Amino acid sequence: MQNILSLLNEYDTDLFLFLNGIHSHYFDNFMFLYSDRFVWIPFYLAVIYQIIKLAGKQSVWIIFSLILGIVFADQISSSLIKNLVERFRPSQDENLKNFVHIVNGYTGGKYGFVSSHSANMMSFALLSSLIFRNRLYTVFSVFWALLTGYSRIYLGVHYPGDVLGGFVVGILSGIVCYYLLKKLTKNDLHLQVSGINIPVYVLILNILGIALYSFF
Repeated sequence: MQNILSLLNEYDTDLFLFLNGIHSHYFDNFMFLYSDRFVWIPFYLAVIYQIIKLAGKQSVWIIFSLILGIVFADQISSSLIKNLVERFRPSQDENLKNFVHIVNGYTGGKYGFVSSHSANMMSFALLSSLIFRNRLYTVFSVFWALLTGYSRIYLGVHYPGDVLGGFVVGILSGIVCYYLLKKLTKNDLHLQVSGINIPVYVLILNILGIALYSFF
């Protein structure tokens, strides 16, 4: 078992060094800003607006479930798993950090497994997709979460395995909160949104804004 874990860690490290080694000044700016949680506030507000518009009084429970999903994912990843596993981030590993591409001196906390950024974003993307049931929204929101995970590798603060573990936590958190929402509303709640909708527009504009700002 120990040999298998060592081998997986070796593969994970090699893949990290390969992905982290592909960088440029532009993408340093892009990934650093993309990884900032607060830059996505317009997208979150657009999702909340769309929910209130479509669900009326039931929107309280839906918004509550989205918040709960993020809280679950964050606490499970940050407060539980990281402290149990105690796997150093690449940027904090004395044997590796000199080979890691760091952006703007950002190294993150001490431990990295699992990535709470990846867990939080995937939980939100999955749960909101289950609620909206719109293919275009699902594609863009899952892409958003996946690119968030990649940004954490790019910035040198997580191994690919940390990100993958975060996605698993986020998926499980999203599913649990979705079924909890169904219990609270006593309904198999789907908010049917046809065509491109406001959250998709805002998410696209959010990403384009980051892309343009990263030139400066």
